[in-house]
Amino acid sequence: MSTDRSFETLEVRREGDLLRVTLDNPAKANALAPRMIAELTELYSRPLRGEGVRAVLLRGAGRHFSAGADLEHLRSLRDAGPEENRRDSEALRALFASVLRQDALTVAMVHGSCVAGGCGLATAHDYVVATETSRFMYSEVRIGFVAALVATFLPLRVKGRDLRELLLDPQFIDALRAHELGLVNRVVADDELETATVELAAGILERASSESIARTKMLLLDSLGCGLDDALELAAAVNAEARATPDCKHGIATFLETKKPPSWR
Repeated sequence: MSTDRSFETLEVRREGDLLRVTLDNPAKANALAPRMIAELTELYSRPLRGEGVRAVLLRGAGRHFSAGADLEHLRSLRDAGPEENRRDSEALRALFASVLRQDALTVAMVHGSCVAGGCGLATAHDYVVATETSRFMYSEVRIGFVAALVATFLPLRVKGRDLRELLLDPQFIDALRAHELGLVNRVVADDELETATVELAAGILERASSESIARTKMLLLDSLGCGLDDALELAAAVNAEARATPDCKHGIATFLETKKPPSWR
C-alpha cells in the first residue's frame, strides 16, 4: 500500500490495482471548492490503467459524501462577469469529463448527503454504491441555477421522465428511491459500504478485461445522442479494433483451449 501526498484536498492511497480516493474536507461536508475540483480533475485525467490501476474507489470523509458547491465560492460568483463564470463552468466541465473518460473502472461510495455537484460527481462514475441512510438531491434550481453539465450524462442512468423529476423538483430522495430510478447500482447497510464496494470491484475485475471495460465505456459515451447509422458505424469500428487487442486474442485463445473465459485479475 502506498499513499500519494501531493494533494491538499484528497487522500489518495494505492492498494494493488485499486486506487482509493477520499474527498478530505469533512468540515465543509466535502464541498466542491475550486482546489478540490482541480485536484480531482488532475487525478482522474491521469492514464491510471497505464499506471497499473484497474479501479478507482471514491468516498467522502466525515458524515457526508459531498454537499455540492462551496458556499464561499458561490458568494464570490455573485458579482462575477461572463468570462469568470465561463472559466468556472469550464472547470466543472473538465472535472466531469475526466471522470467519465477515465479508462479504469470507477466506483463512488456514497454515505450521508450527496447534493448538487457532489451528486453529479458520484453519478459520473461507472457504479454508485450507497448506504441505506444516504440521500441524494440535485438542488441547483433551488438557487436559480441549472444543472446543465449533469444533464448531459445523467441520461446514461435515468429515463427522461425521471430526469425531469430529479432536476426540476429539488427534494431529497433516499437510497432506495435512487436505486429505483437508476442513480444507484447497489444499496447496502451502513456498515457494509467498504466490504460491498471492494467485493463489487474485485468481482468485475476478475470477470472482465480492463481493456474491454475501457473501450466499452468510451463507446457508450461517444454514441450517446448519435443517430442510428452514426452509432452503428462507430460500433462497427470499435468492434473491429477490439478484435486486434492482446486481451481479445488472449480471451479467445483461453476459451478455445479451456472452454472457460480467462481470469483477468
